[in-house]
Amino acid sequence: MTAGLYESSLHSLPLVARGKVRDNYAVGEDRLLMVATDRLSAFDVVMNEPIPGKGEMLTKMALFWFARLGHIVPNHLTGEDPESVVAPDEREQIRGRSMLVRRLKPLPVEAVVRGYTAGSGWKEYQQSQSVCGVKLPAGLKNASKLPEPIFTPATKAAVGDHDENISFERMEEIIGAEMAAKVRELSIRLYKEAADYALTRGIIIADTKFEFGLDEQGTLTLMDEVLTPDSSRFWPVEGYKEGSNPPSFDKQYVRDWLESVRVDGRAWDKRAPAPHLDSVAIRQTAGRYREALKQLVE
Repeated sequence: MTAGLYESSLHSLPLVARGKVRDNYAVGEDRLLMVATDRLSAFDVVMNEPIPGKGEMLTKMALFWFARLGHIVPNHLTGEDPESVVAPDEREQIRGRSMLVRRLKPLPVEAVVRGYTAGSGWKEYQQSQSVCGVKLPAGLKNASKLPEPIFTPATKAAVGDHDENISFERMEEIIGAEMAAKVRELSIRLYKEAADYALTRGIIIADTKFEFGLDEQGTLTLMDEVLTPDSSRFWPVEGYKEGSNPPSFDKQYVRDWLESVRVDGRAWDKRAPAPHLDSVAIRQTAGRYREALKQLVE
């Protein structure tokens, strides 16, 4: 197993920010080079160990979805070769794991769409029969398919903080009613089209999150990455059953491992620093990302 790229290091471009997974570099004033590292974030905490090959797999999948869904909403890709903007000795470092994108003004909310009860949505439903203020039918189980996908926005968290679910009304207060309605409509369209396609390839997309920004003309634009195992919950159709957590092609394996591990005899409190991932957790997670890519894209 290769070591993986935990952190990029480019001398030819100024670093703008290191996110949970991506390192962003300025290319002039109007573009960014987004480098997908092999870092993994779980429970909004960045793990200490990389998942080898993850950044390349995420990039390949994101590019596939941007192309497939481009008729619904514009995206931030420039269409230029990322290797053209770095020094020759840096090309190998970013090869296959980077996107050259337009610089946008990001909306300060995440657009989450849920098609099934899962994760924090399932926990909330058990308490209130609703998710983020959206009332749901009685009698749903863990991993039940919802009658229709629901839009449940969240606020973006800084590295080390937790994303926070918010109501649609709160989203309207943050970005305005007209923009909130547009984001909701586009997000549900994107999810439905992607989920329908994924089913033909044997994968259920239980939920996902999109990020949007505005260009200089104020055009709403899809940005960051899209419909990867980092931003979505992928379940295999084979073996899916209501009432229990399905096996998954995303980072759920690591989440489950972190829930079970004990540090000095105690459960991890989901704050940094994270417990060190063992080799089995790293290998299993890399394998699941690889399988998702193979089924959906290749």
